[in-house]
Amino acid sequence: MKIKKLIVHCSATREGQHIDIETIRGWHVDGRGWSDIGYHYVIYLDGTIAKGRKDDVSGAHTYGHNKNSLGICYIGGVEQDGKTPKDTRTDAQKESLEHLLQTLKALHPEASIHGHNDFASKACPSFDATAEYLHITNKKFEDERSEQDT
Repeated sequence: MKIKKLIVHCSATREGQHIDIETIRGWHVDGRGWSDIGYHYVIYLDGTIAKGRKDDVSGAHTYGHNKNSLGICYIGGVEQDGKTPKDTRTDAQKESLEHLLQTLKALHPEASIHGHNDFASKACPSFDATAEYLHITNKKFEDERSEQDT
């Protein structure tokens, strides 16, 4: 499976509310009837990265874009009211997400980085992931230019 997109999501849970990968798996398997959690990676409040689906298994995270993408979800994404979208990423989550995206981009150099909201009329992931991580999406081209300059 050739990965063309890395798609960032939020769990749409309250700021500071810890949930684990098994909770999300339950929402997806028991609640929606899916075979497994829809995401490939989940990032906890403390920055720990939990593994969901295997990378070579199509995800269930972005309608129409699952076949050639990896889904990455951070815990959070809404204010305490449980409704209002908000970028609730902790510093640890930001650091882990940046590192994970750089690692995945190195493994899948053709991939571009997007937020779920690029493909659906949703707030998820509650920030502009495409703009924030454009430097990673464009990394391949920067590396190629550096090599040409030498």
